[in-house]
Order: sequence, then structure tokens, then C-alpha cells
Amino acid sequence: MNYVTPAFVDLVRVETRLYNAVSARLRAEQGVTLGQFEFLEIIDRVPGCRVLDIVGELAITVGAVSKAVDRLVAAGWCVRTVNPQDRRSSVLRLTSEGDRRLAASRPVVESALVSLTAGVSPEDLRRVASTLAVLRANLEAGSHGCPG
Repeated sequence: MNYVTPAFVDLVRVETRLYNAVSARLRAEQGVTLGQFEFLEIIDRVPGCRVLDIVGELAITVGAVSKAVDRLVAAGWCVRTVNPQDRRSSVLRLTSEGDRRLAASRPVVESALVSLTAGVSPEDLRRVASTLAVLRANLEAGSHGCPG
């Protein structure tokens, strides 16, 4: 077996454990899941955010994103408005409650990640982050791993 398969397995296991741990803490402290946090972050960061913008960023299906956005709307954390450039689609924006949830959640996520990665030197984390950024860019440039 070459080095790629063990690296892949470790990457997936690390991601799963980090995601679950951060999500559990965020849910306990703010009543927000990490998935909801990610959606709120994207809606906040992307001007004129549409469902397709979230699909492109997270590489999940339109149906999954639409259902998750519906839940955020039902919770009162975001609203859909008619897209002025394409009246067949919607633009998403956070409500004041969505803004509040996001602002309260950011330090929890950061604190959890700092705590969970404390055993790794900052230099090693920077090196891993740099490597992952290159790998992600290569995968995204080739549209690899996008839902069909």
C-alpha cells in the first residue's frame, strides 16, 4: 500500500472527529449545529447568496441545500427574497436572529478548534492547511467530487 491511502483514511477520520466534536460543543452552547453554522457563514459571506452558491462551495446536492435552507428559514435565521437578476431563483440573507446566532457561534467554533488541535504545533498546522488548500484548489478546478 502506498502513502496516499493511509493519508486519505487519516484525513477522513480527522475531519469526522473534528466535525462531530465541534458540532456537539456548538449545539450544547448555542443550539446551532456545525452544518447550520456553515450555511449561515456562507450566506453572510457571499453577496447575493443563492442556493447554488452553497451547492458550489460545499459540493452537496441542490436538494440537500434547499432542505437545509428551508429549515433555516423556518427557524427564522434567514429569508429568501426574489433574485433581481433571475426572478426564478432566490437570494438568501440572514435575519437579525441569524446574524446573532452566527456572531455567537463564531467564537465557540474557533475555541473548540483551537482546543482540539492544541497537540499540534502551529507550524505543522500551517503546513497542513497549506497542503489542504492546494489539494482543495486542484479538486475544485477539476470539478472533482461534485454531486452529479
